[in-house]
Amino acid sequence: MTTTESTHRHVPRMQFAKAAPEVYKAMVALDAAARKDVDPKLAELVKTRASQLNHCAFCIDMHTKDARAAGESEDRLYLLNAWEEAVDLYTEKEQAALALTEAVTVLTDGFVPDEVYERAAKHFEERELAQLIALILTINAWNRIGVTTRLAPGAYKPSGH
Repeated sequence: MTTTESTHRHVPRMQFAKAAPEVYKAMVALDAAARKDVDPKLAELVKTRASQLNHCAFCIDMHTKDARAAGESEDRLYLLNAWEEAVDLYTEKEQAALALTEAVTVLTDGFVPDEVYERAAKHFEERELAQLIALILTINAWNRIGVTTRLAPGAYKPSGH
């Protein structure tokens, strides 16, 4: 048993929606607003990639299922965690969105590098870029809820796109 397994095994899972219903409803509303006018396949790639970086198994499960429901290919999902080496599978616009997703999610230097922001700004109009940033911020918040409350993957079924 690893240290991670031993720490997670005995921690009770919280039902966040029941424990903080107003916050949960606000998050659902924020999520809907952030997704508005964002291509569903791109949104699911972004959500899946952020969830991979945040180690949120529940969200990875959810968003890969939603991506498939939106018509995403298995190859692109399988190689998403190595998208920089599989550039032929992703458009330049998707690559820019994924680079921005990683920069916003990790914030290792305390800021998003100028070249990453400029790359995204080249492919997205200002309104689209604002929506993309909102989408990235929202999935990061969901990931933190999922990881903290120990949401278990597997039971999620996509409702359709």
